[in-house]
Amino acid sequence: MGLRPNLLTRRTAGVATTTLALLLSTAAVGVVPAASAFSAAPDNACAEPAGAHSDHADARVKKGGSAKLDPNELTAAQLRDREADFAAALRERANTRLGANAVAPLATVTIPVVVHVIQKDSTRAGGNIPDSMITSQINVLNQAYGGGTGGAATAFGFQLQKINRVTNSSWYQITQGSSAERQMKTSLRTGGKNTLNVYLGQLSNSLLGWATFPKRTLDSMDGVVVLNESLPGGTATNYNQGDTGTHEVGHWLNLYHTFQGGCSGSGDSVSDTPAESSPAYQCPTGRDTCSAPGLDPITNFMDYTYDSCMYQFTPGQAARMLSAWNAYRAA
Repeated sequence: MGLRPNLLTRRTAGVATTTLALLLSTAAVGVVPAASAFSAAPDNACAEPAGAHSDHADARVKKGGSAKLDPNELTAAQLRDREADFAAALRERANTRLGANAVAPLATVTIPVVVHVIQKDSTRAGGNIPDSMITSQINVLNQAYGGGTGGAATAFGFQLQKINRVTNSSWYQITQGSSAERQMKTSLRTGGKNTLNVYLGQLSNSLLGWATFPKRTLDSMDGVVVLNESLPGGTATNYNQGDTGTHEVGHWLNLYHTFQGGCSGSGDSVSDTPAESSPAYQCPTGRDTCSAPGLDPITNFMDYTYDSCMYQFTPGQAARMLSAWNAYRAA
């Protein structure tokens, strides 16, 4: 899932304004469970860290789910390792490929999207959701990442490249970290580091979705898993406006949860997201769980509130995602 630093640490970090500054900044990504927080794997220096090839992810959990269900919540040590690897990857890219491959701060990155619809059978109840829900999800991503919902605009846009429908009852119930998940992704994933692969199916344990954090070496597990009925127009009450997809793509682009690390430590490694001690659910008002300045960021896409309450990324999150793109996913 995602992580985040406390407000004081993050406020002093600031937002980079040049390509080189962005390349030398830090970044992190995560997944989202419906009611708990999941986290990513660590990395270090110039070589990928020992845990770099394990399938760490971040997730989103529904209200009523348990945070203990988050399969990959980052420990302080994992977070340090991930951030060290991110910084090393940024330095490496700045030294070797900045001129030809880095994306300037105000440029637009169009991310190709391949959606794998995993079905139990040909019925809607069996996972056969209509194309219209998928195109609506792409529209939601473009609005959220374009700043059209009231938050900061990011550099990213999304273009649907393909809808791949697969009828396989053994894959339909997607379980994070299972051999079936690995088999599914190994068989289906397409494209390079810059291609977003989204897997839709039925999820268990109150999970709404999860995503992998970016790594320097691409593997078949890279991508985002989302509850099919959480797409716009789906049946997942309070979580059916498409923001599970928004949240999970944030992890895929190296954002942590806003509540990562609680009120102390480096939090989500973003300077302009106020510190938050724990996930927020539903649509709380005036929630302030840390002594650092600022109310809890319950409207941020990287928290756990209802879709109707989420509407923004911050400028710091936008800068971090672009830094991570340049470090890990730029061609």
